[in-house]
Amino acid sequence: MAVTPEKFRDEYGIDARVLHEVTEIDLKNRRLCVRDIGGNREQSEAFDHLMIATGSIPFCPKVPGSNAQGVYGLHSLQSGIRVRDVIDSENPKKAVVVGGGYIGLEMAEALIMRGLDVSLVEQAGQVMNTLDPDMGALVSDAVMRVGVKLFREETFQSVEVASGRVQAVVTDHRTIPADIIILGLGVRPNTELAERAGISLGVQKAIKTSDRMQTNIPGVWAAGDCSESFHLVSRRPVHIALGTIANKQGRVAGINLGGRYATFPGVVGTAVSKICNMEVARTGLQEKEIKALGLEYVTGRINTVTRASYYPHAGKITVKAIAEKGSGRLLGAQIVGVEGAAKRIDVFATALHAGFSVEEMINLDLSYAPPYSTVWDPVHLAVRQAEAALTGRL
Repeated sequence: MAVTPEKFRDEYGIDARVLHEVTEIDLKNRRLCVRDIGGNREQSEAFDHLMIATGSIPFCPKVPGSNAQGVYGLHSLQSGIRVRDVIDSENPKKAVVVGGGYIGLEMAEALIMRGLDVSLVEQAGQVMNTLDPDMGALVSDAVMRVGVKLFREETFQSVEVASGRVQAVVTDHRTIPADIIILGLGVRPNTELAERAGISLGVQKAIKTSDRMQTNIPGVWAAGDCSESFHLVSRRPVHIALGTIANKQGRVAGINLGGRYATFPGVVGTAVSKICNMEVARTGLQEKEIKALGLEYVTGRINTVTRASYYPHAGKITVKAIAEKGSGRLLGAQIVGVEGAAKRIDVFATALHAGFSVEEMINLDLSYAPPYSTVWDPVHLAVRQAEAALTGRL
C-alpha cells in the first residue's frame, strides 16, 4: 500500500514479488521453495542472505463454532476492509467483540459509530491488560459510556451456529446474541516456516536474534513481529508486536545485511492508543511484571488536568509512575486522559532508556504554557508522588 512493486523496481532496483509464498526454507542448500499463487506453480530460489519478516498472525481459539460464517479475526488492512464490506452489505444489528485489547476496543468503538448494538467479552477483570487494573478501569468506564455492553471476567467458550452462520457467543456466564463476531484476542509470531527450517525460537515462539538481528544461522536475519526483542527494564527477552519496533529492527537488519554495522539495543514497551474519547499510553513494566521479577516497588498516581485549569478545554488526565524501592529507578508509567494526555508517555520512555530515577525526573526542564500544561507538568506530579512514597512522606 505504501510502496508499490513498481516503485520498488523503478526507484530502488528491488524485485518485489507479490502473490508469492515461501513454503520451505532449505538452509543446507541455501534455497527457498516459492509458490507463485497467481500462476499456481512452484520454483526454487537461491540465497546468500535471507531476511525473515513474516510478521504475526491473529490468535483464534479452538472453540466450537469459531469457523462459522460471521466470525472475523483482525490483523491486517485487508481483514478490516472485509469486515467493513460485510457491515455495508449485510447490515448486521448485533456485534460481539471478544477481547479487550487495542484491536478489540477500537473495533467496539467503530461498530458503535456504525450504529450496531455492541457487546465486548473480556476474560480479565478490566480491559487493556497492558495496563494495571486500576488504570484499565478508567478505560472500561470510557467504553461503557459510549454504549458498549462490557462483560468482564467471562471466558469465551463457543459460538452458537445455525445454517452455518453465527447466532450467539457463549461464555461461562451467559449467551450473547450476535450477527457478527470480531475476535480481538491478539497476535502470535508467524514462525512456523522458520521453526520447520531449524531456526531457533525463543519467548512466545518468536525468532531468537542477536542485537544485530541475526538468527542462530549465519546469513539468516529476522525482524519485526516474528522476532524477539530485549526489554531494557526487565533485562529479559520479550515479544512485543508493534510497528514502531518492527521498523527499527528492520532498519538494523538491513544495514547489517548490506555490509555495514548496526545494533538494536532493545525496547521499553511503549504503546499509545485512542479508545473512545480517551488517550491511553504505557511504557516500561506493569505491577504484575515487576512482582514476577521479585522486585519491590512503589507507585505514584495523580489525577490532574492536561493544561492550566483556567484555560479553555482543560481535560482530565491520570498518570501513574512506578519506581523501584531503594534505588528509586523508574520502572514504568501509564497514562489515561483526554486530548493532550498520551504523548506525555514519551518523557517516561526516554527516562527509561536513560535509566533515570524518579528523583532525577522531578527536575526535568519540561516546557510550560497554559494551553499545554500546568506549571508542574502531570509527569512531574506523578514522579513527585512516587518519590514521596519512596521517602515515606505519603
